[in-house]
Amino acid sequence: MQKQKFKSAVLLCAAAALAGAFVPASASAESPAKAPVVAVDCFSKPQIRPGDFLLACGDGNNRLTALQWSHWGRTSAVGSGLDAVNDCLPYCAAGKFHTFPVTVRLDRPETWQKNPGLEHFTRLRLTYTDNRPPQLQQREVTYKLWG
Repeated sequence: MQKQKFKSAVLLCAAAALAGAFVPASASAESPAKAPVVAVDCFSKPQIRPGDFLLACGDGNNRLTALQWSHWGRTSAVGSGLDAVNDCLPYCAAGKFHTFPVTVRLDRPETWQKNPGLEHFTRLRLTYTDNRPPQLQQREVTYKLWG
């Protein structure tokens, strides 16, 4: 009887070891999922799918608002929203904000120096889908993002 129990235990251990050999690495507890790529704002706060994003950190006269993201991936993010731009007339403190519909694309992820465990997007491209600020000559503007 003891021999039978021993054989059963050995068979069960062998079956478990064999089954473990076929578990994909992605299902293993030792391989954590990569953190999503983030957008770093003016205050060095990492964000995923932000609803608004300040472009003019120094004076606050340009901000993306009402952002809706259709894609947020490892190499790029795409969304749409409004670019709120101060006309600064007659000077910025007395100016008025005007909004312009835009498509937003984030890309060129790199390791974030302040947190090497995260990657952040380093480029933001705005495409104006209707009117654009009068000071802009092109429908598309590209910004290098801080980090």
